[in-house]
Amino acid sequence: MQVSIPPGLLKTIMPPVEAIDCQIPAACAGMRLDQALAELLPAYSRSRLQQALKAGHLCVDGQPRRPRDPVQGGEHVLGTLPREVETIAVAQAIPLTILYEDTELLVIDKPAGLVAHPAAGNRDGTLVNALLHHAPELATLPRAGLVHRLDKDTSGLLVVARSLRAHTALVAQLQARRIERYYLAVVNGLPVAGGSVDAPVGRHPVDRQRMAVTPGGKPAVTHYRIQQRFRGHSLLQVKLDTGRTHQIRVHMAHIRLPLLGDPVYGGRPRLPPGASPRCIEAIQGFRRQALHAERLALSHPLSGEWREWRAPIPADLAQLLAILTDDAEHTHA
Repeated sequence: MQVSIPPGLLKTIMPPVEAIDCQIPAACAGMRLDQALAELLPAYSRSRLQQALKAGHLCVDGQPRRPRDPVQGGEHVLGTLPREVETIAVAQAIPLTILYEDTELLVIDKPAGLVAHPAAGNRDGTLVNALLHHAPELATLPRAGLVHRLDKDTSGLLVVARSLRAHTALVAQLQARRIERYYLAVVNGLPVAGGSVDAPVGRHPVDRQRMAVTPGGKPAVTHYRIQQRFRGHSLLQVKLDTGRTHQIRVHMAHIRLPLLGDPVYGGRPRLPPGASPRCIEAIQGFRRQALHAERLALSHPLSGEWREWRAPIPADLAQLLAILTDDAEHTHA
């Protein structure tokens, strides 16, 4: 079901500009201004921020600055960004699993298969369309309040800001690495121990639809611990320090522990020797990356209280784990 927002309401809740009021963190010292802003304000593209700086819509410490000017950290950025011409104006009654809700934020348990934000090929039927139906005032915020994303086929927790104040505060926490994000991942392979991957992630130099570990990428850090071993696979708890596109999937593939079921980075399914037909069917039939955002923790943007949420393991992943556990406990000849 689609619900169109009346034009009169659009004029009320969708101002022609979006307010920007933030401070450059010390960690960005030495960066170009546009690069620092892109890090600080991930909801906006770098090109859009460059245009706003060149047009004088954004000022730094009260003065216009060029995109290439270096920053020292601590500068105050104030101004507006003209709203993009293409704006999501259609809400859809798509069911949402809301684990927490107040005036400042929403915590959503996103199912696998749901795209987070409209893009080419996915103009509707997304999490944003569902959010606009649930809370139409989110149309006034960048990307309808989404502070971070999950891939279409990754399940689990997402936080959504419900006010500009909350959006600014949550983005600042994300950039300062104070938001804790823990995932469960089933990988192909048997690591000896947990560890960390500190390797930059950017667009693949040849296949621009993919990401890769590349020298020109953005800094990315992933930590992992072994939760359970099977015969040919492992269940890992993964913690993100940064949140680059496809980061966990790329980093795990980089250390030769690709996610089971990952259609882009996973390669061919790996089958334990002598696996039962049931186990083989489960492994080969799992057609999404076996990745679930299980735990999310942050400081509430208004009260400052430390809050934590957990999302139950979805049925498809729980079934896979049960079958891998049974296979590990009953070795087949």
